[in-house]
Amino acid sequence: MKLAFCLFHYFPYGGLQRDFLRIARLCYARGHTIHVYTMAWVGETEPGWHIHFIKVPGLQNHARCHAFTKQLQNRLNQEKYDCIVGFNKMPGLDWYYAADVCYVARIASDRPRWYRLLPRYRTWAALENAVFAHDIQTKIMLIAPSQKKIFQQHYQTETARFHELPPGIAKNVIVPLDRLTIRNTLRQTYRIPTHHCLLLMVGSGFKTKGLDRILFSLAALPTHLQSQCHLLVIGDDNKNAYVKLAKQLKIERLVQFLGGRSDVPQWLLAGDVLLHPAYHENTGTVLLEALAAGLPVLSVDICGYANYIVEAQAGFILPEPFKQAEWNQVLKNVLLSDKQRDEWRQNGLKFAQSADIYSLAEQAVTLIESTTH
Repeated sequence: MKLAFCLFHYFPYGGLQRDFLRIARLCYARGHTIHVYTMAWVGETEPGWHIHFIKVPGLQNHARCHAFTKQLQNRLNQEKYDCIVGFNKMPGLDWYYAADVCYVARIASDRPRWYRLLPRYRTWAALENAVFAHDIQTKIMLIAPSQKKIFQQHYQTETARFHELPPGIAKNVIVPLDRLTIRNTLRQTYRIPTHHCLLLMVGSGFKTKGLDRILFSLAALPTHLQSQCHLLVIGDDNKNAYVKLAKQLKIERLVQFLGGRSDVPQWLLAGDVLLHPAYHENTGTVLLEALAAGLPVLSVDICGYANYIVEAQAGFILPEPFKQAEWNQVLKNVLLSDKQRDEWRQNGLKFAQSADIYSLAEQAVTLIESTTH
């Protein structure tokens, strides 16, 4: 099959982008021809793929993305593809990979009514409508089942258009035999004593992932716990505001920013707790990656994959609405109980051996291959 994959930007450390890469690589391995349409690609391109860059005018992101979709339609109309797959919301798709939450629902809950008058809102809402509106032919790969009813409430999307996918974490997060060697080596590199607690925050998009909530909770810890804690922030984003906040809270000595990295699975082995108090999170793949690595998870139930942590009993999930004081207390309790953390670690490892949390890419490719025009 001749396949077109469409996304606004590619960079190596985003969850959407990693899912795209896994799915497209598997399509290529099965003998399909891969064409990618994007505005920007950061990192090495894949051998054998055809990457098409679309240059667009404008300074504001929503305006650039709108212009991209317009030019994309013209380009796609000039070619004949067996299947067109989008990883961002845009018109003209055969399949949309639903990596993001319902935009109009999120704005309705987070923003004042006047926000809907802005060009930014109108643009994103129109692009979402082009995928989910009733009678549109685009089919949807759904990775967060809880979002289905939300989209249907706003767009009356036909149920038959939704196709649920299981999670799809890479199997390289499964604990290797030399786990302790990896753990000790990394901790020694960053001068983290064996008896200290290494907290991890993993994700590009520090604001959305709730890094401010983490910093506030570190500042609220008793001094004796603070002195034995280290927070490593792994992700590709602007850290300046959070460095400033850490200094204001007088905890800058506890925090290190490592940037985007390709060795996240090794850091999951080195850590003691994953912190993920996100404001918005369609799935939260890192929760499952931590679970499979035997890393206890402290997160919130707004994350689409939080239910797996509850089912596995591999951490603690706070209910919405988020309360900072409650999060602070839970973190304190987790740090005080080595026994609880070890129990969660063992539960996560056991769950990862039997649960289907790996086959997303395979099932997505099967759906793509089923496309008929």
